[in-house]
Amino acid sequence: MLELAVALEQGALAQALRGSPWLYPAVNAGHILGIALLVGGIIPLDLKLLGCWRRLPVVPFWQVLRLTAGLGLALALTTGSLLFITRASEYLQSDWFQAKFALILLGLANLVVAATRFPAPVDGTPVVPGLRRCALFSLVGWPVVLVLGRMIGYF
Repeated sequence: MLELAVALEQGALAQALRGSPWLYPAVNAGHILGIALLVGGIIPLDLKLLGCWRRLPVVPFWQVLRLTAGLGLALALTTGSLLFITRASEYLQSDWFQAKFALILLGLANLVVAATRFPAPVDGTPVVPGLRRCALFSLVGWPVVLVLGRMIGYF
């Protein structure tokens, strides 16, 4: 695995990212935007699925915020992968990165379960308990991913 990480670091794309005064900061800014869209979309949606704002209909939350969070997730994963290749061998040896990566995988699995096993919520009917469990895991998991990502830069 370390050999692959070194090969990624030596690739043309990683070298371009490290060598450009504009490209790496732009990708980093894109990563921050992706995280903001993901967490900013998923937290209110999860809270709504867990019972907050009972007087407001669930469908508008579902329609808008899952798309916002999905766009953020796609952007964060894409830009995060680009950031990763610049220091892949270092990141692979980081306990913080390993924990973050494992939790991202669990978060993605939770997303697949929520999307495939439970129906979309409908106004006027209760949210099914399984979807509530997925929302609770998401509500806790994605902010922890964010914190773990910040810890990588400090340790």
